[in-house]
Amino acid sequence: MVARPPLRFAIEPMTFDDLPAVQEIERLSFTTPWPPHAYRTELESNRLATYLVVRVEGRVVAYAGMWLMVDEAHITTFAVHPSWRRRRIAERLLIALLELAVRRQAREATLEVRLSNIPARRLYEKFGFRPVGVRPRYYSDDNEDALIMTTETLDSPAMTARLERLRAELAATPLPGGGP
Repeated sequence: MVARPPLRFAIEPMTFDDLPAVQEIERLSFTTPWPPHAYRTELESNRLATYLVVRVEGRVVAYAGMWLMVDEAHITTFAVHPSWRRRRIAERLLIALLELAVRRQAREATLEVRLSNIPARRLYEKFGFRPVGVRPRYYSDDNEDALIMTTETLDSPAMTARLERLRAELAATPLPGGGP
């Protein structure tokens, strides 16, 4: 068996040209995807919003969005194409979001996640998010509750050490070759 070389990837700001790929990932990832115009509106007019994409060999395979409201970074959306999951792409993207939040002087990061989405919850916990509340019947497709998760202060010694450790771990782990 011949090992494939690691893939090249980049995490970059989302552009209008990325929207068809983002919508495809959205449709494959969520039972109630954002409508096509939502991302365009976010990119055009929401000054609080920042959206990133992960490109592997030039192809968009993941994306995430964040609103910076005063001193809180609120992660609004986060998805990896199903064919590209379990390759640590989500970890790389989450590190990029949190580093951006720190650079923009956010005090903490928050998000909502389905109670039933155990893989996502484990990812967020690995990055220091902890449950702080529940939004009853948050999801309109099935009225599932959302778990509200937040980090400790992003510039705290513990959070800084956690992010440095996770960043180093990822730097030592190339993105596996192959793909759909």
